[in-house]
Amino acid sequence: MSGTSAPTGDGLAAGFDSLPLPVAQLQNLQDMGYAQMTPVQALSLPPALQGRDLIAQAKTGSGKTAAFGIALLQRLNPRDFGTQALVLCPTRELATQVATQLRKLARYLANIKVVILSGGQPLGPQIASLEHGAHVVVATPGRLRDHLQKQTVNLARVNTLVLDEADRMLDMGFADDIEFILGHTPASRQTLLFSATFPADIVNLSSRYQREALQVSVESTHDAHSIEQRFYCLGETPDEERRAAAVVKLLQHWQPEASVVFCNTRQATMDIARHLRQHDLPALALHGELEQRERDQILVQFRNGSVPFLAATDVAARGLDIEALPLVINAELPRDLDVYTHRIGRTGRAGQQGIAASLFFENERFRVDALRERDAATAGASIQAIGQVQGKSANAPAHRMQTLDIGGGRKNKLRPGDILGALTAEQRIPASAIGRIDILEHASYVAIAEDWVDTALQLLEQRRIKAQKFKIRRLGSPGRRQP
Repeated sequence: MSGTSAPTGDGLAAGFDSLPLPVAQLQNLQDMGYAQMTPVQALSLPPALQGRDLIAQAKTGSGKTAAFGIALLQRLNPRDFGTQALVLCPTRELATQVATQLRKLARYLANIKVVILSGGQPLGPQIASLEHGAHVVVATPGRLRDHLQKQTVNLARVNTLVLDEADRMLDMGFADDIEFILGHTPASRQTLLFSATFPADIVNLSSRYQREALQVSVESTHDAHSIEQRFYCLGETPDEERRAAAVVKLLQHWQPEASVVFCNTRQATMDIARHLRQHDLPALALHGELEQRERDQILVQFRNGSVPFLAATDVAARGLDIEALPLVINAELPRDLDVYTHRIGRTGRAGQQGIAASLFFENERFRVDALRERDAATAGASIQAIGQVQGKSANAPAHRMQTLDIGGGRKNKLRPGDILGALTAEQRIPASAIGRIDILEHASYVAIAEDWVDTALQLLEQRRIKAQKFKIRRLGSPGRRQP
């Protein structure tokens, strides 16, 4: 890899006011609750703001979106509606998360348009959105290649290109698509490459497409003490019913407010979620064969507390934007050791303590041994038989939430305040009963305390929001003893 290396860091702390940023952006960052830079931000932002190419090693949850987002915004000309910045992401979920964060970071600028181009959605609306211009495009490689081949997007004016989770994109087979896309961008662009690992193909990618790239590395956003790792042996003979029962026992034992249960296959997520529901543990399954709208609804319900448990394949291991996740469970150990790191990295974030519990049968013990050999923190993890775990009767949450689906979103100019105003205008619903509000492109979702959801549904069905009438429905609760 060409270029130079910056010191590896995991404890740097500096304020954003130490950077040459506009006053309005500093105020915006303060409003967003950004006080001190994370290690990856402190290492990446100074050279990125100077226009240098960068290859940064940083894991999920390290603050890397702000690291490249703040930099690319500085190079935008708001009066030019040509695409000036391009961010490539491996999954639809991560693309959506990145675009949401970029819109927040760009609030200090007027009329900055961020467009998502990802698979799982029809091309037509995306083409229509591009016709009105886009300062920033956040895309998955396959869908962006489709647009380039149809000549519905022009990358000739891109001055900043970001490859987010580059190792994951290469693992998913996007190498040819990435090369095709890079061929449509100017050679003079700044290229920022973020990757959790530095395998040979990442080094090769950097050497071919970056110029004297500065390499920075951040080991992790949590230390060995922020995640308590535990392994539970299920016995000699593999049995999927026993595995599902063990997940129930762990959830009943730890009683977390929320948890992600990682599985290796689509079928396993569906089986685990169904088993949890049969034991009065509300759960949904997230996997790669869902339609985009289904994925959106599942993630919204999980984030807003309507559904506390999620059985997921590794499509959710990266890009799952959950601030506090007290427990993750590996119902199945991943075949790739790096995937284990990404999975357990969903807990123990931002100074919080977390638990990572992993299940295995005796014929899988070699995977546990391999994990313990390569990492000191994992080497110290306890191993015990699942029979030693004492289950407890689950305590129902004091305020269960349900989610209402509103048939309009950003395209209808809806904002969270519009929905909040419609719900509280007659003072029939206390503000404390209204939870998170998510505004997507064509739909909006609001979490309502279970005791108030019927009243909220009635109000929204009767009222107009911003002088518009929208279809309102309650998302099906995955809660009690469903088959």
